Amino acid sequence: MSNTTRLIRQTMTIARRDFTATVFTPTFLLFLLAPLIMLGFGAIGGLGAATMAESRDKTVRIVAIADSATGARMTAIDKRLRTVFRESDAPPPLRIDTPSRDLPAQARAALDSSDVDVSAVLYGSLDRPTIVYGPQGARTASYLAELAEQTLRTDANALAPRSIATKRQVTRETVSIGGQGQAAFFTVFGLFFLTLLLAGQAVGTMAEERSNKVIEILAAAVPLESVFLGKLLGMFGVALLFLAFWGTIVFNVGSLLPPEFARAFAATGPAVGLPMFVLLFIVYFTMAYMLLGAVFLGIGAQASTPREIQMLSLPITIFQVGMFALSQAAAAKPDSVLATFAEVFPFSSPFAMGAKAANSPELWPHVLAVAWQLLWVAITVSVGARFFRRGVLQSAGPKFRWASLVGR
Repeated sequence: MSNTTRLIRQTMTIARRDFTATVFTPTFLLFLLAPLIMLGFGAIGGLGAATMAESRDKTVRIVAIADSATGARMTAIDKRLRTVFRESDAPPPLRIDTPSRDLPAQARAALDSSDVDVSAVLYGSLDRPTIVYGPQGARTASYLAELAEQTLRTDANALAPRSIATKRQVTRETVSIGGQGQAAFFTVFGLFFLTLLLAGQAVGTMAEERSNKVIEILAAAVPLESVFLGKLLGMFGVALLFLAFWGTIVFNVGSLLPPEFARAFAATGPAVGLPMFVLLFIVYFTMAYMLLGAVFLGIGAQASTPREIQMLSLPITIFQVGMFALSQAAAAKPDSVLATFAEVFPFSSPFAMGAKAANSPELWPHVLAVAWQLLWVAITVSVGARFFRRGVLQSAGPKFRWASLVGR
């Protein structure tokens, strides 16, 4: 047999071995289907974002403060003007309010309403109306000015059928419903991103210690349960340092933004208030990190090589994307059955309850949620520690291999 033939046979033997060892494993099946699963969860997440935007649009109104006769004419003209708009470009629905004695105060109260989001308010006579609007209400203010103009033209008694509106932008003194929804979305995204990014470091350290045999040395020196908890708490300390560093930067950068940016985001914020929200965000981040970190360490200990650790972490990542999509959809409909399910299900509860802190000012649900999540953290850490001990003690790695079945 020539050297070339022998080299070819040896090359094909190695190629067949690597192909079989890679393909005939459960993790390769997950890897093969990962794009399809990720696309599915991405579609769910996009649907949740679209649902949130749609629910916000349903709560927006424009208001005209006018007497019954003028209000009836404005309503009729409004219906006629809307026929020239596409449904996606149409202004928010018009609401007619009965005038009070103090029209400016009534208009400001309408803008700061907590029941609906009012983007612009018109008050005063139609020939010289005043229109106040929020940072994102310039377009609706122009529509109200045109509505006043067209309504005035239908009045046969008007001496000069032309309306000259005074438009004035104001800043909301309270958080809007849409702003709470935006805060809920960013809360879910922030918790998901930070948890997945920082909890995944536990798998990285696990891979390094399995490759250089450090984990075996630790197992011989201290109980494996202590190793598990020590690694989990140590990486959590790193996560808190990361959170404090970037949190400080974000808050300081926000204070340096130009005034027009500050006014644009004035209506965005959590319903429970910023100090309580920051506290709840840290609490729910802690719960989510402990749940995911315990799962990562417990499953990561079942692998014997860094590649297997990476492959085993893939289904956990996909599962977390599913929890993100579920919580995002729940944030768009805070009082729905879907939201209740997301708030109760242990692995989506930290994300969904973080969104609830942005959407609702009530605090008592968070007390129950934290107690419920602490219970599941204890269960997950206990189960994860057992899996960790079992995986570390199996120096040869998992006993079950699909490749071994194929070889029989």
